[in-house]
Amino acid sequence: MTTVDRYGPPGAAERERMVEANMPLVNFLVERMKTQVPAFVSRDDLRSAAMVGLIDAASRFDPKRGVLFKTFAERRIRGAIYDEVRRMDWFSRSMREKQSRMSKAIDRLEKKLHRQPEEHEIATELEISLEDYHEMLMQVSHLGCVSLHETLDDSEGGRTFLDNLEDTEQESVQERLEALELTQELAGYLGALSEKEQLVLSLYYYEELSQKEIAEVLELSEGRISQLHSQALLKMKVKMSRSLRERARR
Repeated sequence: MTTVDRYGPPGAAERERMVEANMPLVNFLVERMKTQVPAFVSRDDLRSAAMVGLIDAASRFDPKRGVLFKTFAERRIRGAIYDEVRRMDWFSRSMREKQSRMSKAIDRLEKKLHRQPEEHEIATELEISLEDYHEMLMQVSHLGCVSLHETLDDSEGGRTFLDNLEDTEQESVQERLEALELTQELAGYLGALSEKEQLVLSLYYYEELSQKEIAEVLELSEGRISQLHSQALLKMKVKMSRSLRERARR
């Protein structure tokens, strides 16, 4: 435990020590996340973004929140990497349109069926074959158009799934209660997914297994894991976006 963990906000010297001590975390996350971003994003790009995240974490860290610096820094580093990739515009217009089409189809079906739609139902709603729907999921997943770091409203600086899972910036009691309510809603959405979709998200985001490793665990193809991952997050994004729109109208 460092002095910053025990006594209060870090000074300049302590922040520098925190950054130096957590360089291995930067390297670990860069290697871990290299498989989660498009091939054209280099390790140097990722490492530069990760360093920005680590330095930002050191400057923002407040031990009074009761969170370990490593935990806080990891979230900031991951967020900085995803911000950098988004800045490089890896979302092509055609891929955004495909993501939007799928999201709208899922939304329409949920309202009509009052349950989570099956894959063949989504494909029918899109007026494409199940094979073409699977291919579309693969394309969206490959470009990273849906992730827990993707904004819910597609706007710059919008809230993400992770903001609702854990929001360390909340200050007022009302904001904390609203964040808790959103977190509980998100947990409910997770529970509504199929068992395989839940398992894929759990292994990917919480156990931090790669899609290849998850495929080996579940004895499915890596491509199928990619499809389940994309579909699960699309379903969750549709529900959370709808919830936020309803709150905004109140």
